[in-house]
Order: sequence, then C-alpha cells, then structure tokens
Amino acid sequence: MARQALILVEGHRTSGLPYVQAAKRLGLHPITVAADPACYDYLAAEQVEAIRVDTDNLDALIRECSGLRATYDIAGITGFTDFDETVYATVTKLCRHFDLPGPNPASIERCCDKFTQRQLLAEAGVPIPAYRLATDATEAESSVAQISMPVIVKPAVGSGSSGVRLCRTIDELAEHTTYLLGGKHIWRSSPRILVEEFAQGPFYSVEIMGSEVIGIAAAEFSPPPHFVFRGLTFPAPLTEDERERIADVSLSCLRALGLGWGPTNIELRWTKRGPVVIEVNPRLAGALEPQLVHLACGIDLITEHIKLVIGEEWDLRRRHSQTAAARFLAPDRDGTLDWIGGDSQAAAVSGVAEVKFYVEPKTPIVRKGDYRDCIGHIVAVSPSLTQTEAILQRAVDLINWSMTSFPNLGEQEESATPSRNASAKSPPENKG
Repeated sequence: MARQALILVEGHRTSGLPYVQAAKRLGLHPITVAADPACYDYLAAEQVEAIRVDTDNLDALIRECSGLRATYDIAGITGFTDFDETVYATVTKLCRHFDLPGPNPASIERCCDKFTQRQLLAEAGVPIPAYRLATDATEAESSVAQISMPVIVKPAVGSGSSGVRLCRTIDELAEHTTYLLGGKHIWRSSPRILVEEFAQGPFYSVEIMGSEVIGIAAAEFSPPPHFVFRGLTFPAPLTEDERERIADVSLSCLRALGLGWGPTNIELRWTKRGPVVIEVNPRLAGALEPQLVHLACGIDLITEHIKLVIGEEWDLRRRHSQTAAARFLAPDRDGTLDWIGGDSQAAAVSGVAEVKFYVEPKTPIVRKGDYRDCIGHIVAVSPSLTQTEAILQRAVDLINWSMTSFPNLGEQEESATPSRNASAKSPPENKG
C-alpha cells in the first residue's frame, strides 16, 4: 500500500513546523511544494521532502501533485504562507481538482479580496468600519471627504499587516498611497487599496473551527502608524456578555461569507458601538494563537485541522483551563544585529513554554512595519492571567540584544548602540 502523504503548499514561519510535526504524529508523510523551499528553514531541520514549483501556477501544482500520486496516496492538501493570502484559495482549487476534502473555493476567493469581503459583510448587516476602494491617489484623497481622519490604508489583497498604515493627515495619506501604488509595494494582484475608518478599541482574534467558536484571544500592537503584534493572550479577559456578543458577530460573518468548513480567524475591535469586524481570514490565525489555544485548553487546532483535511473526524473537546500568553520581540530601530541572547535563561523560567529567535547575529534589520519586524517570541502558560503575565515579564527581562546602527550618508564609521526593551547588558557568556 502506498504511503499516505499530506501536501503542504508553501510554508509559514510560526505555523509551518507545527503542521509538519502534527502530520508526522498522524502517520502522514508531509511534502512541501513551494516557489522557494529554502525560505522555510524548518524543512531541512525536519528532513521534510520539499519540491520547488511555481505555486502561483495552478496547472503546475496539479501536474506536480499528479506526479506524486504515482508514489504516494495523497490523503489531503492544505497550505499557508506569511506573505500571500491567495495561496489558500489555490489550495482549495487543488482539493477540488483531486476530489479531496476542502472548503468552497469561491467562498475562499471572495474572502481573500478584502473589498469583496467588506461588501458581503455590509450587505449582511455585520458591523464593519466605513470604507472606500481606491486605485489612485485622487480616489484615496476623495475618500477622506466621507471618512473622517485618521484612516487605515491597506492593500485590498494581502496578509501579515504588510502595507497597512494609520494615516492621520492628508500628507500621510498621500505619502502612503504613493508608496503602495507607486511601485515600492509588491503586488500579487491588481493594485487596489482600501481607505477605512480607524475603528478604535481593544483588538481581539476569534478562533473558529467549522461553526464552533473555540475561543477569543486579546492582542496588543506596537505603537502606530504600523500594526506589528507585540503580545497575545488566550483566553481574552472578557465578560460573559462580551464573549457572547463577539461570538454572535463572528458567526454572522461565516454566514455572510459562505464559510464554515475548517478553520476561520476573525479579527475585530471592541469600539463604542460594540464589536466591529476588521477582517475575516478563512484559515487559522497566522501568529501564535493556535499554540496558545493548545496550551490553554488542550485543543490542538493544527492537528484537528489536518484530520479534517484528510477526511477524519476532529475532536474539539477542552481538556483543561489555563491562561497562555505570548510576547513578540522587536527592535526599535534599524541596524545590524550584533548579538542576541538570554534564550536559555528565559526558557528555564518555570511556566515558559517556548523561547524562539527568528534571526541570527550579524543579520541586517530593516523594519517594514509588518510581521517581518519581529525577531522572536516568548510563550508562557499558568492557571491565571496575573501569574502568566508575571512569568512572561520575567522571561522577557532576561532577553538581551545589541544592534549597530546603519551609517548615515557621509559617515565613515557605524555607531554601536545597545538595544532591547529598555537597555541592553553585555552579551551573555554562553552566546559569545
């Protein structure tokens, strides 16, 4: 009998490795097909079979998977990536072609286009920010006549907060519109931007499997104008009434968009008028929410998603109740990372579940204002929110790094400036 394989289209910095490991635990042979497999360092570390293929080309993917069927029994196909939301739409078409379990491709495609998504949510009466579509600077500026400043300006198709910015003035709006439409932003679709009302209030991330709300995480961001995750807490500290209202709005999103197969992640803010939906993602959250859910209540969203993908029944029973939280590490300036350390000491703190760095010393750091600005994370878990926050802070205080600023034009030497959350110590001995 041929070995059962799980095809993973592209990969992901935080979710990729857990998917590979979960597939192996389920007795599956994970195979990654990607435009550049070298982008995902965990593939080599886990000795994952990886195949280079143009993942923007559906026909090329069909040919590659057809060839793999000569050797393997393809049990299921899924996929994800940090940078391109449309990968999952391609995955659904692959599933449909090979008659494998998967969501409705049309629903996923509609959801991946933020303008179309906004239209469908508005028609269904789901609370969303006021918005306008723009394809040039003139249209963007005219949007402000109908939407009060400040506004959020973002690509109509994209992920990871890439290209998303808060604009407080007409000049900032013009500057960011020029950046997005003037050739600096990388587009994987026709250039279109959304100008949206800035919905102000606490930010929440809702995790759904099928039509069941698994839980709600609270998120914190770095200071505007960009929106880079700084912290996540699961479950979010909410009242029962707040949880119910968020769940009701979230389920209305599924109905409006024709979702309900597999995972959905809904981002919203609690404003003066209650929950307002910012975005619906027809997949698991791209940050650390799945890991926090697993630690906090024992539901392994990634494993259960794979079970659904291969046609097995999932198990969404809660096994315990704790509070898990993550803190993301990000520099406050551009420059070369001289050294980074303290990970082993932080990992030794009781209650810390994971400490991970994404970069190596001597790496040039150029902040983009999106997920790429993070250079690592720490995850902690305990029976209470207060205890988890204390554990996390103790661990964060043990992490140190130093950066050398890039030279200004005309300067001959770089200036070495210690950098971390507040101040940096000397490099720890075990890091050299």
